[in-house]
Amino acid sequence: MKSIFLSASVPLAGRGTYLETADPFLIQMAVRELMTLALGRRRIVWGGHPAITPMIWSVCQDLGVRYSDAVVLYQSRFFREIYPEENAHFANVHFTEAVDNDREASLLSMRKAMLVRDDLHAAVFIGGMEGILAEYQLFTEFHPSAKVLAVAAPGGAARELAARLRSSSSEQLESVDFAQMFWRELEISPNEKREWVASR
Repeated sequence: MKSIFLSASVPLAGRGTYLETADPFLIQMAVRELMTLALGRRRIVWGGHPAITPMIWSVCQDLGVRYSDAVVLYQSRFFREIYPEENAHFANVHFTEAVDNDREASLLSMRKAMLVRDDLHAAVFIGGMEGILAEYQLFTEFHPSAKVLAVAAPGGAARELAARLRSSSSEQLESVDFAQMFWRELEISPNEKREWVASR
């Protein structure tokens, strides 16, 4: 099955100017709409983030999708002291080792391990800070012909990326119809059968 890489986070104060344009509610809405459409229809790959992992876990639960099959979570052991408790729910976490107790080197190691996957056919960028831009650069190096979708309306680094790519008209920059955007741009029909749905 094809996989979609998700790069998303809620910007924090003191980390550049990303928080100035960010709307945490819209970030959550965009992530939730992507998960609602894509889970069980595409595999979702992402790097663990305290604000995003609980959202994905919640949608898996709501849809009854077996997260052990539907998602792949990457996590650097550098952050082991602050893992979200939801990590324990994901049976398929790929841990990468910390590099010399160096945050940036550890993140780069994890990102390379995550983005070199050959099943990634698209990437979605939502909200975020400098990590969005770093992951965009790596993703496009490994997958130069893959689909890239920077979701602008929730703000953060993804908005800057959308403007840089000129992939969004001024109308699209403000659009919050995330469901239609993902359906159109990622070519996932809401009528497509879901795989990995747990029996209830």
